[in-house]
Amino acid sequence: MTLTTAATLSRVLADLSQLNPQNKVYYTSVTKDTGVSSEYNVTGNGIQLLTSQDPFDNVVAHVGDGVLTTVTTEQLTALKALPHLYSLKGSSTVVNIDLNLQDYSIVPTFKDLGYPTFISNDLDTVVAHGTLAYQLAISNKEPVFHFINFAAVDPATVYNQELDLPRFQFEELAAFELENAEHFKTYPGASASPSTLVINLSPYGPQFAPVAAKLNALLVDIAIYRPWTLAQFLEALPGSIRKIAIVEGSSKAVSTTGAGFDPLLLDFFDNFNALAERKIDQIILSNVGRLSDAEAALTQIVNNVQGAAPEQSLYLGEDICSSSTAEYSEAIKNVINLEAAYIKVLNQLFDGNLNVLNEYGNECINTKSPEYGFGAFLHAQSDREALVAQVKKSLDPALFSTVPGANELVKLLSQWVSSTEAQLNEAQLNEANDLAQEIYTILQGNQDCEAVLELLKLAPSVEQLLFRSHWLIGSDAWSYDLGNSGVHHVITSKKNINMLIIDSEPYSEVAKRESKVHKKNVGLYAMNFHDVYVASVAVYSSYTQLLTAFIEASSFNGPSVILAYLPYHSERDTPIQVLKETKNAIESGYWPLYRYDPRKEDDSGEELAFTLDSSVIRKELQDFLDRENKLTLLTRQSAELARNIELSATDVITRKQEKRAKAAYDELLEGLSGPPLHIYYASDGGNGSALATRLAKRAASVGLKATVLSMDDIILEDLAGEENVVFFTSTAGQGEFPQDGKTFWEELKGSTDLDLASLNFAVFGLGDSQYWPRKEDARYFNKPAKDLFGRLELLTAKPLAPLGLGDDQDADGFQTAYSEWEPKLWESLGVSADDMVEEKPYTNEDMKINSNFLRGTIYEGLHDESTLNIHPYDAQLTKFHGCYIQDDRDVREIRKLQGIEPLYSFMCRVRLPGGIATPDQWLIMDQLADETGNGTMKVTTRATFQLHGIFKKDIKHAIRAMNSKLLDSLAACGDVNRNVMVSALPANAKIHKQISKMGYDISEYFLPNTTAYYDLWLQGPDKRDEDPNWEKLFQTRDGGPNIKKTKLSDNSLVDIEPLYSPVYLPRKFKVNITVPPYNDVDVWSSDIGMIAIVDPATDIVLGYNMYAGGGMGTTHNNKKTYPRRGSLLGFVEPEDVIEAIKAVFIVQRDNGSRTDRKHARLKYTIDDMGVDVFNAKVEELFGKKFGPERPFEIQSNCDYFGWVKDENGLNHFTAFVENGRLVDTPDKPQKTGFKKVAEYMKEHGSGDFRLTGNQHVLISSVTDEHLDNIKAIMHKYVIDNTDLSGIRQTSTSCVGLPTCGLAMAESERYLPVLITQLEDILEEFGLRHDSVVTRMTGCPNGCARPWLAELAFIGKAPNTYNIMLGGGFYGERLNKLYKASVKDDDIIDIIKPLFKRWALERNEGEHFGDFVVRVGIIKPTLEGKYFHDDVSEEAF
Repeated sequence: MTLTTAATLSRVLADLSQLNPQNKVYYTSVTKDTGVSSEYNVTGNGIQLLTSQDPFDNVVAHVGDGVLTTVTTEQLTALKALPHLYSLKGSSTVVNIDLNLQDYSIVPTFKDLGYPTFISNDLDTVVAHGTLAYQLAISNKEPVFHFINFAAVDPATVYNQELDLPRFQFEELAAFELENAEHFKTYPGASASPSTLVINLSPYGPQFAPVAAKLNALLVDIAIYRPWTLAQFLEALPGSIRKIAIVEGSSKAVSTTGAGFDPLLLDFFDNFNALAERKIDQIILSNVGRLSDAEAALTQIVNNVQGAAPEQSLYLGEDICSSSTAEYSEAIKNVINLEAAYIKVLNQLFDGNLNVLNEYGNECINTKSPEYGFGAFLHAQSDREALVAQVKKSLDPALFSTVPGANELVKLLSQWVSSTEAQLNEAQLNEANDLAQEIYTILQGNQDCEAVLELLKLAPSVEQLLFRSHWLIGSDAWSYDLGNSGVHHVITSKKNINMLIIDSEPYSEVAKRESKVHKKNVGLYAMNFHDVYVASVAVYSSYTQLLTAFIEASSFNGPSVILAYLPYHSERDTPIQVLKETKNAIESGYWPLYRYDPRKEDDSGEELAFTLDSSVIRKELQDFLDRENKLTLLTRQSAELARNIELSATDVITRKQEKRAKAAYDELLEGLSGPPLHIYYASDGGNGSALATRLAKRAASVGLKATVLSMDDIILEDLAGEENVVFFTSTAGQGEFPQDGKTFWEELKGSTDLDLASLNFAVFGLGDSQYWPRKEDARYFNKPAKDLFGRLELLTAKPLAPLGLGDDQDADGFQTAYSEWEPKLWESLGVSADDMVEEKPYTNEDMKINSNFLRGTIYEGLHDESTLNIHPYDAQLTKFHGCYIQDDRDVREIRKLQGIEPLYSFMCRVRLPGGIATPDQWLIMDQLADETGNGTMKVTTRATFQLHGIFKKDIKHAIRAMNSKLLDSLAACGDVNRNVMVSALPANAKIHKQISKMGYDISEYFLPNTTAYYDLWLQGPDKRDEDPNWEKLFQTRDGGPNIKKTKLSDNSLVDIEPLYSPVYLPRKFKVNITVPPYNDVDVWSSDIGMIAIVDPATDIVLGYNMYAGGGMGTTHNNKKTYPRRGSLLGFVEPEDVIEAIKAVFIVQRDNGSRTDRKHARLKYTIDDMGVDVFNAKVEELFGKKFGPERPFEIQSNCDYFGWVKDENGLNHFTAFVENGRLVDTPDKPQKTGFKKVAEYMKEHGSGDFRLTGNQHVLISSVTDEHLDNIKAIMHKYVIDNTDLSGIRQTSTSCVGLPTCGLAMAESERYLPVLITQLEDILEEFGLRHDSVVTRMTGCPNGCARPWLAELAFIGKAPNTYNIMLGGGFYGERLNKLYKASVKDDDIIDIIKPLFKRWALERNEGEHFGDFVVRVGIIKPTLEGKYFHDDVSEEAF
């Protein structure tokens, strides 16, 4: 084709894009408004991609063989797309990148991708490079980057030459090389022997050219950045060149961006030997911004490189300021920060002993090139070997005759030599360096000795004698070519060097381009040598395993390779996103966690060199282990691994068929006959599946052959032949299908040729018409059911009954609509409903009364090795034993795609009345967290411990181990009196002792009497017991679970529940005790709240004001549910407390609803009866009248952080634990820190712990003697931080995702991020130290007591929250809905004006919750049952 004459840049790019007619052209823009007017829409009809919507994700999804793709974008978008760009490998793609920020540092940023890269600053070059770019892309099937400075090419510039451009066809072009292309554009004018070379990567080449000639400098522009080699470049230079000045265009001075990183320099430091051979003694990189005088700038740059002491980071010109340049600099910074996590861990482990050979910007740097880093290491090792040889020659005291203590010096030198040949751990490294320092001091002081001088020649400083942990750090780009990247040389070197390779490519991206990737498995490659330490780690998965691997690698005397996973899509990814990607990769087996230590090789095979730290592995790793005869040993050790290996080979479709076949077979065994009825459900909360099961039983009673399965089990191709089908679907999120219906819906929605004319169907939906109460959101009500019904009709299926839409707002909930819908279904099927046998639904009450006092079939379920789960009824019963069955929702989808059941595990909660834990108890919980849990401990909002991630096979051992330290989990959950919570009260030991004793007595009195807990968990010995005395200890402990049945008159032994009865309570029951002026337990939030009334003269608790009927659980927009503050019963003396609670307890037991669990809490019982009637009934059972309420003053419900001393002289420190999660991170290894404190306490017999209802921990009862040592431990592990904003100190969150099955949105993982954003606002308004009680929950059940907070965020759907305002600062007032269904990205914009107004208009000392009520922003909630009243229309 002939390029149009007088063509502008846009026309040139348009014509170039037509070099192949099959080109798919994309362009990016900030908004849709730019449309065809965008300068990047070169063809006028390109596909628009918005920069805010991850545009390259779309591009990567559509590249492929035989498809040419062109993308025109700008440099910030290109930088953000860096993780996607790996996925372009093997595709014919040309990416035109506008250098719109004039920041050329982006060019070398992509160096490790290895794609051909062109740079064009004028129109002629655009034509030449554009032609080459398309030829390369098509002929070699590889991506090509073309950086174009659109601004440097004046829009008025035209290309006036006629040039015939060839048409490139895929099938016609052979592989193409750039051998003859001009990689560097040389400007004329320099003399024949210039001494200075100026390499220009900026738009100022033409302006520099005249002055370069005057300065006798050779000026070249970088035209083709990749591919090239330093050797070829140096060969083309005049032999006179001694100095090289690199000029790089930059939007900002390096010091302002904080980067300090110039990847362009790495290309020139690639081979120092070559530079030395050419006698090049100086290479300096200077940055230039906007230049007003290019001549003066180049003169300064050349003079600088020629000077005796050149400035290393010269920046000339003005910053090119814009919001985009700031964002670009921030993007670079964020990428570096993300990957710094591993560097932090190395620094923590090895401190001054760390030597990072190639990490740029670190004070340990020796050079700036990964490849050279190894070369520098080898050079240093050569010098070290010479030093060792000299020391060995000097091991004769006679050589040091003039040195005092010559024998001692020789002994030290001998020890030093031994250390050079040993495998040193971190402690030994420190000892060896102390030794080196001692030797060097002696040598320095005895330089009159010839032998000493010989040693000092080789060790002129102490550095040559010191021992270091040497590390090379690189990216996964090294994995594409193990030879050229230097990986092979390190692995085969047999040298004591460690290599950390950080892989940042998310598994979701790998899955998209699996067929194109050519990344080598470095771990397998290295393990095949059998003399290399190898580990695969992930900082967001197992911190302990990561530390272990680093320590083992450093101590291994040979090469080590650590493969470190840190997946992120863009530099703006949050830790939550990185965590989810990490978990998906590990659970899918893409990134297995393992360690391979050749030192552990054993001919017997029983001592495995290979340690698998995760339970799913990729086939290639499986094959390697099988070949090495290690797989059998591993599977013998891990039943879960064996099961996962078997399941990973099972096709998902086959699994569906097998599951359905089993269901059909089971039904046949029951002797069913008659026409088939297939019932499918999609259910998040269980109502959908329960309805499906109920319908199937009714169908079976009249002879229909009914099967019940999840929609996940539908095989779309078989659906047409199923004759009669009924669908039940709940509603999730914003009108979405539940998790177990999404795949089916996507398949059905995407099917265009499915004929369902022979299918008869019915659909019933379950929803809530007020869940999304805005008029415009009404479409979300039962949207899945409506969509499914419409789609089936469109595919010509015939309805058996009208669409049924259940509504939680109806009087009987969804049952109202269902009772009308079901008869229509039977009528259509020709079945008489009168003939049906109505089976009474099996409720929680049935489950309890038939459970044999909480036993059920728990024992059988625990021993069923075919699943990680237990029976649903048993899952309800285990709650009474303190255990919830959960699954990891982060990996639910990836496991489903693999045909593996969800990753079920238990959460186990401890009963800890009074909140006090001994050091022994803390240590056992820490141990169990690592051995049986997910490596973390949770301090709950009820002042106790929770462990997560305990697999079924480990739960019994975990419970026995807790009990071995007198901790049990009985009644920590379930329809019983749960853990009794009391104020932490560190400053007054006498009062705390009284209320703690009261809490313990209440808990023990109302503990269930069943022996089921003892029978299931504690009876008899267990092979995993750590001490054979455990069994005896369980039998002889005071208090705790009952171990003896009741003997009847006929001598039979039975369980009896004198307080509870066999059906226990209708719902859970909670007791809180507080001491004014503190309300750190939210005393009005629980079923029973007790405010201690203390005699100030004696510190004796005189009695308690008692309140009843508090409760937090609700359902979004369901006005039949609401939170409630406790209402006054009256004053009661200490000796009458238990009897008073017992009276309340019995009234609730006998009057609470047992038909509607949403209406079964004590708060509803009181409101149904009326407060006066309820109080009278309680007093009747109590046998006494409550006294009048005694006066008191509450001032806050917060914890106060820092040290206090009680009246006995003991010290207590309240430590901030964010959201109660005790975990080790690179910044805060707090879990280890508390463990160290507990170990110290145990060793010295000083101190214990208290847990608070705000999820924090008190290090308590420390004597002055041990105070400094405890403080030192706390400081080392960042436990002593009290420099916290007011809002962070008073923030609290429930667990939420990924383990809570009820969570609708993030909470614990998101709240810290949100608090940081809110802190910035408060700081701006001068409110950093003002407390705002802020709470977040993932659902409306209220575990973090959000309804009492001044500011609360209640999860409603993924990334969506209701914002609540107006709670009382000390928990005295409920809040109210301010804004419904707010996306997390919009929260700050909503809250900021409120904080600003508070700062400007509040009264002296006025709290935020009081302020928003006073000025009318929100109406006060004066009573729980009016919680839904007075909500503004604007809230929706």
